[in-house]
Amino acid sequence: MSLKKNGDLDGRTKAFRSFFRSALVTIVAFHFSTAVPVEVFDQTSSQSSAAETREGDLIHYGDLIDVDIVGNLEYDWRGIINPEGFLDGLILAQEPIYALCKTESEIASEITKQYSRVLRDPRVVVKVIDKSGRAMTLLLGAVRNQQRLRLRREARLVELLSLSGGISDTASGEITIFRPSNLNCFKGSGKEPGNSQVMKFTISQLLTGDLQANPIILSGDIITVTDATPIYVIGGVNTPRQISSRTEMTITHAIAAAGGIAKEGVESDITIYRRDGRESKTLLIDLKKIRSKQQDDVLVKPFDIIDVGQKGRSRSKYPPAINAETISRDIFKLPVKIVE
Repeated sequence: MSLKKNGDLDGRTKAFRSFFRSALVTIVAFHFSTAVPVEVFDQTSSQSSAAETREGDLIHYGDLIDVDIVGNLEYDWRGIINPEGFLDGLILAQEPIYALCKTESEIASEITKQYSRVLRDPRVVVKVIDKSGRAMTLLLGAVRNQQRLRLRREARLVELLSLSGGISDTASGEITIFRPSNLNCFKGSGKEPGNSQVMKFTISQLLTGDLQANPIILSGDIITVTDATPIYVIGGVNTPRQISSRTEMTITHAIAAAGGIAKEGVESDITIYRRDGRESKTLLIDLKKIRSKQQDDVLVKPFDIIDVGQKGRSRSKYPPAINAETISRDIFKLPVKIVE
């Protein structure tokens, strides 16, 4: 009897194991049937990108190049390319050897070809031993820390903005990248120089994760985060300040952005000093009349100076002097950050 029970138990165990295996196979098959297309796409894209030579691995102006003719020390060469992009001073080269935006192996192959006319089976090794002479990337404008960047690896726009401390409050929302044609090896630069390129993006594009708005930055690129045009609110407000004008703004909004009317402020005595071409205009505003709909809420313009009157102070006939905060644009004084 016990043998029969054991036999029944063994049969049930085998049946359960068989069912478990079938279920597991079904789950795994379903998982891979849904995951494979994504994996195949990623592998294909990574393989294709790996197969292409990175721009940073090509020869640039300022690179220190070492040419080693193995076993023939007297024919070795070390130096940089000339302004036309050629290697100068190769003793046995009968024709100019163009190196700008070429790979190390391409240059070695050309040198081997020319030296074979004189040497027997020359073995040539070409290597870039120093890339510090390349053009620096500039990061300017409405960022926490303007700086020069020496790129030793691939880096994208968002990373470099982060390294600068981020975008400041004065940013207009636009970012411009100017890419000179002769300082990089991007798409056609080299023996046949391409055109300089200007790219424009918005901060909102970066925030949405748009990859096209986060390009790879190259040596020599000039990144400018555009400053918003300023509006100045001074006098009888709680927080006299410069306001960055990104969209249309009325005078009531501008005063509210400066903390509102202070205790000593006179809301019926507000003056807007406005520059209109070569002329200066003065607009008198009464905030009480605006609230009671007796006067329109005036739109302020870039570089307007809004002076809220104060008790015991008479209105000035002339625009007040504004000491706007300025940031040095002297690129030779900007700090250098190495990205490696």
